[in-house]
Amino acid sequence: MTITASLVKELRERTGSGMMECKKALVETDGDIEAAAELMRKSGAAKADKKAGRVAADGAIKVSVTQDGKAAVILEINSETDFVAKDANFQTFTDDVLATIAEQKPASVEELAALTMANGNSVEEARQALIAKVGENIQVRRFEVVESVDSIASYLHGARIGVLVESSANAEMARDVAMHVAAANPQFVSQDSIPVEFVEKEKAILVAQAEASGKPAEIIEKMIQGRLNKFLAEVTLMGQPFIKDPDQTVAKLLAGADVSVTRFIRYEVGEGIEKKVEDFAAEVASQLNS
Repeated sequence: MTITASLVKELRERTGSGMMECKKALVETDGDIEAAAELMRKSGAAKADKKAGRVAADGAIKVSVTQDGKAAVILEINSETDFVAKDANFQTFTDDVLATIAEQKPASVEELAALTMANGNSVEEARQALIAKVGENIQVRRFEVVESVDSIASYLHGARIGVLVESSANAEMARDVAMHVAAANPQFVSQDSIPVEFVEKEKAILVAQAEASGKPAEIIEKMIQGRLNKFLAEVTLMGQPFIKDPDQTVAKLLAGADVSVTRFIRYEVGEGIEKKVEDFAAEVASQLNS
């Protein structure tokens, strides 16, 4: 059967794949476009499986907040390189996944994978198709849905850091706090929200350091308490100097406006993922030698 240009064009529009890949599939299926589309889906799944072991530590953070500020979503999707993270196909996929989460509110990444997006494909099918198209491992890493009786503000620092803040502040102050969280990276809202085991672990480290100094016990106790208080202020939002006015803490800023922060969520692309250090010159030399 003759594979016409119009047939190839139709398959490209349906699958989003390249012209030669579509033509090859049509040749293999004797021009049966349905069979060709199915073959390409299977091929995409195979490619996805093959690339699944490759480290995806780049990517993008996306956030969305409803118009009334009562609900929001924050999402991280990873790629292997910054180049693909900026690709229009990757960006469209992340936007579609974000919209799917906001609309259907899945409870986990596994549940999200099976959901049907507005384009009719499941999230997992779309992910596999994207892998086949861009040639990199793509992973939907994490997301969180936040709903509040107060209000939720968001801040995006490019596409690499995203923050949601739930508070009683007005829109301008809430955004300032979200910007502060993005820049200063606190781990907790206040000292009251720090787990006991976290404090005890840090205290044990400080005790060991102080005892090694050989100072008297009463001096050591004062040293430990002072250092611990300083550390706890550094890791809490309330204890940190406000980035727009370092002469006052965030706690003082909020107290002056009689507002409170309930919680915040901060995502940074690839945090906690061990990246493979690439020696590009060595890789090229290895390929040439082989």
